[in-house]
Amino acid sequence: MEVAVLYSGGKDSNYALYWALKQGFDVKYLVNVESENKESYMFHIPNVHLTELSSKAVEIPLVKLYTKGEKEKEVEDLKKGLKKLDVEGIITGAVASVYQKSRIDKICEELGLKSFSPLWHKDPEWILRTVSELFDVRIVGVYAYGLGKEWLGKRIDKNNIDELLRICEKYGIHKAFEGGEAETFVFDAPMFKKRIEVVEAEIEWHETWGVYHIKKAKLVDKE
Repeated sequence: MEVAVLYSGGKDSNYALYWALKQGFDVKYLVNVESENKESYMFHIPNVHLTELSSKAVEIPLVKLYTKGEKEKEVEDLKKGLKKLDVEGIITGAVASVYQKSRIDKICEELGLKSFSPLWHKDPEWILRTVSELFDVRIVGVYAYGLGKEWLGKRIDKNNIDELLRICEKYGIHKAFEGGEAETFVFDAPMFKKRIEVVEAEIEWHETWGVYHIKKAKLVDKE
């Protein structure tokens, strides 16, 4: 089946891509939606410009769509973009947001496409542990009390995942960050032919929230 993956560069969309390839689907496109609205209901914001490197790393074409990010109108913008693609299905990294999944499912139904969400209602701790083992996944945004500046730019791995999960438990943070408590980006994965290396980055911090801005990055050969 020829499919497109809705792709932000974060942990969930990379798992969706990983799953699709494991299923034997022909992933023709990665679809990234860039929103002008930093409070977008539908789309990931931090470092989305790096999806161009992700696309080259996996050797799958990137389709960029743009939206002002107005509630519901951004859904129509996504539909218009997907309508132009010659695919049979759409794959997403939706975990628990009924708002997001119901709208994507509706778009697919209207366009005659199949909709797949391999992480839907999976255990959040299982998701975080699985992606940390599969990918080089790092935190690029924190927006919840309990997650401090020290987590920005940090890779989630076996050395800190238990501590991170304890923080989530203590402060009531969704363990897969489904409530937008944190954002992630994947720099290497089994399906990447090359990995993404950060050349220049800076941290923006505002007392209770912050973003790890990647100013410059490049693809490098895997060791």
